[in-house]
Amino acid sequence: MTISVGDSIPDVQLRTMTAEGPRPISSTEALGKGKVVLFAVPGAFTPTCSDHHLPGFVVRADEIRAKGVDTIACLAVNDPFVMGAWGKDQGVGDRVLMLSDGNGDFTKAVGLEMDGSGFGLGLRSQRYAAILEDGVVTSLFVEPKPGLEASSAESVLAAL
Repeated sequence: MTISVGDSIPDVQLRTMTAEGPRPISSTEALGKGKVVLFAVPGAFTPTCSDHHLPGFVVRADEIRAKGVDTIACLAVNDPFVMGAWGKDQGVGDRVLMLSDGNGDFTKAVGLEMDGSGFGLGLRSQRYAAILEDGVVTSLFVEPKPGLEASSAESVLAAL
């Protein structure tokens, strides 16, 4: 069942890359306090994700934070090394928290997984964005088809 507005996010282990290497972080530690914008992508370094989705949130991070957002987080079913490298490649700095859901535990728990095996990708996340308040979903934007509209930084900014 897909997570809905009013639901709390699940508490599962994710990872984030630090200067010392990958660090485990619970989803509630990363996403459960304050106002959070979470967006998920099918894969790091993929065209739409690298050309539009992540860059939109990096460029608009100050505008998003000005709306009272404490954390902007990007999640993908990729390992923490890939997420760390992608963040460096995209010049993310501290504007977006890069979260690795390497085993897809969070993605499965929120019911937003997709089967990308036809493209050699295996289990991946659907493309979506959510606004969370203290770990509770207040808005959810799931892309209805391939491409980027509903979950873009512009769409999220308009909803804040």
